[in-house]
Amino acid sequence: MARKNSKSQGFTLIELLVVIAIIAILIALLLPAVQQAREAARRTQCKNNLKQLGLSIHNYHDTHGCIPIAGVRGTVDPVSAHARLLPYLEQSPLYSLVDFNVPFDHVNNTIPRITELQVFRCPSDPTRLPASIGGRNNYYWNAGSGIVMYASGAAGQPAPNGVVFHNMRFRFNDIIDGLSNTAAMAEKLTSDGNNGISTPKTDTFRPGTYPNNADEATLQCNAADVTDLSQQGYSNVGGPWLQHYHSTTQYNHVLPPNGRSCMFPPGRIATTSNSQHTGGVQLLLCDGSVRFVSDSLDIATWRNLGSIAGGEVLGEF
Repeated sequence: MARKNSKSQGFTLIELLVVIAIIAILIALLLPAVQQAREAARRTQCKNNLKQLGLSIHNYHDTHGCIPIAGVRGTVDPVSAHARLLPYLEQSPLYSLVDFNVPFDHVNNTIPRITELQVFRCPSDPTRLPASIGGRNNYYWNAGSGIVMYASGAAGQPAPNGVVFHNMRFRFNDIIDGLSNTAAMAEKLTSDGNNGISTPKTDTFRPGTYPNNADEATLQCNAADVTDLSQQGYSNVGGPWLQHYHSTTQYNHVLPPNGRSCMFPPGRIATTSNSQHTGGVQLLLCDGSVRFVSDSLDIATWRNLGSIAGGEVLGEF
């Protein structure tokens, strides 16, 4: 009778290496799918934040008869329109702490200024902006398709034509282009918080030129030397949400989505919507709907979306 081999059978070295290689290949194939699934979830949450903001705008309008305004009584560094939405975002206790009669950085506004709210943050943006700047923000008000953001404008420039800018009050009836054809808010990434380094996608640059219209601003902004730190204009993009400013709560429909941002003092601005979502940005329309807008959208259509009463014929988007 044959004796059984008492030694256990194991993997040879070659077999073990083959198994390890197969596992590595499977992980390599699986990882992108996992990352895509995570980004899809983050993008959905970001979209839901914008929908919540859209609902709060409509509830505010139902109560006050207008879209929230930014700044009151001519204060320097005024409080943003974000603050007026707080009661409609289940943040009434925080709203009660906001003093609209003093600048955003006044000691009276310390608590709201430093408070971070998830409804103002896109989870796809792992910000490098220091928390000390105050509550960070990824959702900006549409100030229009021109290169100014304040009612006083700049010399020789028309006033803004968006939905929110300094001390101006608009009703839905004033949006004669139609609520479904006009942007209310869009995404914008936070920046690096450091003028000593250049981050072209998120920093605001200062070319030192004086454009007369959106086309000139686009050309001059794209021509800026982003490696020249003397052309760094503003790196604290994205905070605090309590501040009414072009790099904290307002953007323009001048450059296309995910384009560069530039400032052309005095008074000329081209702050651009951008995101970490592949291929475009999410846009909240004044009717409360959210659309994903491609980077390749026709620039005329993008600018038409920024105007509340231009009477333009809107192309497909």
